[in-house]
Amino acid sequence: MSGPLHVRGSIVVPEAELAWRFSRSSGPGGQGVNTADSRVELSFDLARTAALGPVLRARALERLSARAVDGVITIAASEHRSQLRNREAARERLAALLRDAIAPPPKRRRPTKPSKGAVERRLAAKKHRSDLKRLRRTDD
Repeated sequence: MSGPLHVRGSIVVPEAELAWRFSRSSGPGGQGVNTADSRVELSFDLARTAALGPVLRARALERLSARAVDGVITIAASEHRSQLRNREAARERLAALLRDAIAPPPKRRRPTKPSKGAVERRLAAKKHRSDLKRLRRTDD
């Protein structure tokens, strides 16, 4: 479970760059809720990491700017009762967050316009519809 965090392909975050904090989780948990430190906080210094190149780091910092505090991303996990499962959940969430943040930007949409035939068909259908409605009317 411990060890480097594999984000995507050749991008691997070393274990030394991940900081863990543990605390008591809120919510149900029986007798162990007041004694077990099962809540997990995983912090990763995105601004100073050596795992990402300068281009990917800048892209990730820009996309995660609302979530980062001084360039540090923090993930909290407390949905499981065991600390080990919360650690796994936090690692998976951080990997997914980084994967999305460093993804290349989507291709720009090339504006298009409808073909001449499509415009003619649309106008013919509108005219047909209006003729039908006109014929249904009863003129008093």
